[in-house]
Amino acid sequence: MRTRRLSNGKLSITKQATFSADSYNLCIAFRPTYKPQTLIMTLKPYSINCNGRLFALDKPQVMGIINVTPDSFYADSRKQSDEAIAARARQIVAEGGTMIDIGAYSSRPGADEVSVEEEMERLRHGLAIVGKEAPQAVVSVDTFRADVAKMCVEEYGVDIINDISGGMLDKHMFRTAAQLGVPYILMHMKGTPATMQLAPHYDHFMREVFLYFAERVDRLHDLGVKDIILDPGFGFGKTLENNYELMNKMGDFREFDLPILVGISRKSMIYKLVGGTPADALGGTIALNTIALERGAHILRVHDVKAAVETVKIVEALQATSANEE
Repeated sequence: MRTRRLSNGKLSITKQATFSADSYNLCIAFRPTYKPQTLIMTLKPYSINCNGRLFALDKPQVMGIINVTPDSFYADSRKQSDEAIAARARQIVAEGGTMIDIGAYSSRPGADEVSVEEEMERLRHGLAIVGKEAPQAVVSVDTFRADVAKMCVEEYGVDIINDISGGMLDKHMFRTAAQLGVPYILMHMKGTPATMQLAPHYDHFMREVFLYFAERVDRLHDLGVKDIILDPGFGFGKTLENNYELMNKMGDFREFDLPILVGISRKSMIYKLVGGTPADALGGTIALNTIALERGAHILRVHDVKAAVETVKIVEALQATSANEE
């Protein structure tokens, strides 16, 4: 008889194998030797300085999307008329959103080029309405252009710059963010919006993503940017498999000691897996947002604010129950 004791970190497994000339018997006994542990990470609290107002990230926040564009990938997010923008801003706040992200240049592959002047005109129109309808909300501008970001902060008091390019598409962006003194959302993207999904390839996916962030976080800190939020960049220059690996290992980003934003709302990583279109992807969005919260997300950027707020409440309740058991 031979006995071997194994451990997989959760269960101790004892295998007993008895050999004879005419028989082979295997007995596996599972004996719990651990206290069940939650999969939900304790959220590390942060605060960011939004134009002199400290905004706490000690619990997950929901950021509602407003696209003042005619061609964003999810048709229902497109708001161009005064009333549509106003109604959307009011809806985000009424449903429990505390943050609003407004963009005027679609980043979907194949989207039309938008001039600096057109982007600014669209944002001036939208921001004037958002400021009136939702003055309590923290507002971020979704732009990769330094001049556009500067206009939004200086003329409309925008609180945060949300740059999908991580400073790659405008060499002045990092320095501008530092000069403006506002928080900066640093997202990972490989390529440009026009090329990012043309057969993206990595030799060592997670390692390359981490090196991307490490180099840019150092540069931003050296320039004096005090508040940085990391966005892993789901759907930006990544295969379907890359996106799910990124979600699975999202907890690793805690090593940067920075808040994490997750934007997976109705994206192709959902409907390319389960079928359908962006319009059919709410269920998948809720599922992935739940996992993102379990892995330490501080901000959920979403189209469906009410569903995200409810998801946050449920995950927080689970976390509270787990804390009480410890």
